[in-house]
Amino acid sequence: MVTDKDGYIHLIQYLTEHLGLFEAPEHTSIGDETVMELFEEQLAAQIIMVCGQNPSLSFAQRNMVIREVDAIVYDLEEILANVAKQNATPEQTLFITEFSGLIKNLFDQEIAKMQASE
Repeated sequence: MVTDKDGYIHLIQYLTEHLGLFEAPEHTSIGDETVMELFEEQLAAQIIMVCGQNPSLSFAQRNMVIREVDAIVYDLEEILANVAKQNATPEQTLFITEFSGLIKNLFDQEIAKMQASE
């Protein structure tokens, strides 16, 4: 659905280009949430919005969205393995929020294409 699209590949490249943000020695965290917890929380919130904005999605389509999010989280765990358990800094939190919104945009685009072809 989205993980096999060019837009997703570009987002992963965008993340890897900004890995320095996650590997910086400065660890001024703003809360108790780790980098991965924040990614998971933000992605979950975005996907809830996607499903809420598209009530006509079938059960199978919603399951496809959830499987895709699982694949995205797996990719993020692989890419961020060294820093996943560190508490998130304000800069990382901002990046994670932006990145999660971009993931939502990918889903929005794919769902619109799906619905247009029905």
